[in-house]
Amino acid sequence: MIVTLTANPAIDRTIELTGALRRGDVQRAARSDVQAGGKGVNVSRALAASGVETLAVFPAAADDAFTRLVAASGLPHLAVPVTGTVRTNIAVTEPDGTTTKLNEPGPRLDEAELDALGAAVVAACRGAAWLVIAGSLPAGLPANTYTTLVSRVRSELGAAAPRIAVDSSGAPLRHLVHGDEPIDLIKPNAEELAELAGHGDPEALEASPELAARIATESLGAARAALVTLGATGALLVESGGARFAASPRIRAVSTVGAGDSSLAGFLLASAEGQGTDGALAQAVAQGAAAAALPGSTLPARADTRPENITITDVSTRTR
Repeated sequence: MIVTLTANPAIDRTIELTGALRRGDVQRAARSDVQAGGKGVNVSRALAASGVETLAVFPAAADDAFTRLVAASGLPHLAVPVTGTVRTNIAVTEPDGTTTKLNEPGPRLDEAELDALGAAVVAACRGAAWLVIAGSLPAGLPANTYTTLVSRVRSELGAAAPRIAVDSSGAPLRHLVHGDEPIDLIKPNAEELAELAGHGDPEALEASPELAARIATESLGAARAALVTLGATGALLVESGGARFAASPRIRAVSTVGAGDSSLAGFLLASAEGQGTDGALAQAVAQGAAAAALPGSTLPARADTRPENITITDVSTRTR
């Protein structure tokens, strides 16, 4: 079982244009799509599509439009009641795969709602192999909220606590990486890695896996490993003892919405099956590439991927 937490879920509306986005102009869309989203929910969707047991935990009222979308999709979930309404995010995709995102801030959670969400996560994690903490925090919550949640899970479950993966950014990720609680895996993209490190150009990182590996190695902190997605270039798995790079296959990018979430799902499903570092990394890149080749927020199943075609090389720089 892999449990995901999406603390700030969203209804994802994806609009596909017939041409390049023209600021200030009126344009017609080729198609549009609406999905219950947010990073953790997307990871669970990708896992469920591949036949992996998963549970998506999120804060939302039972009658919220978001909860109804999740229920209609058949995704196993646990909605923790809150008074606010789940936000809507809009992604505009161009024919070449360029994606522009407009994300609403989402509702505020009060102290009682936050405590109930934490209790639900702990209960869901009993017997789970992984807990994935993904996405931004709801407005108004302190930056150390995820750090506190990790401590709670470890404290209440002890040796039975699952491994923990985090896909977040900004202050919440910095608090985790600079904290005392070990994190089994973080999943930054190039932009998030540069932000975490406090230096580096995202385009340069995507162009140079060796440079990205060096900066990621220096930035691990409390994280045991980092799965660094580098867009169309591929992805890195960085640990204190070295770094491995998997080059992305050539694809025609249609939409990058959910590609990073699919990469994390691919890594986790391979890892949960006992595959080694190279197998998990290959599955991550294959699944991310397959997602980018699909329209809107469509997520691929494992059957849509070809990890056996992924080339992996050692790009180790130095250990910490």
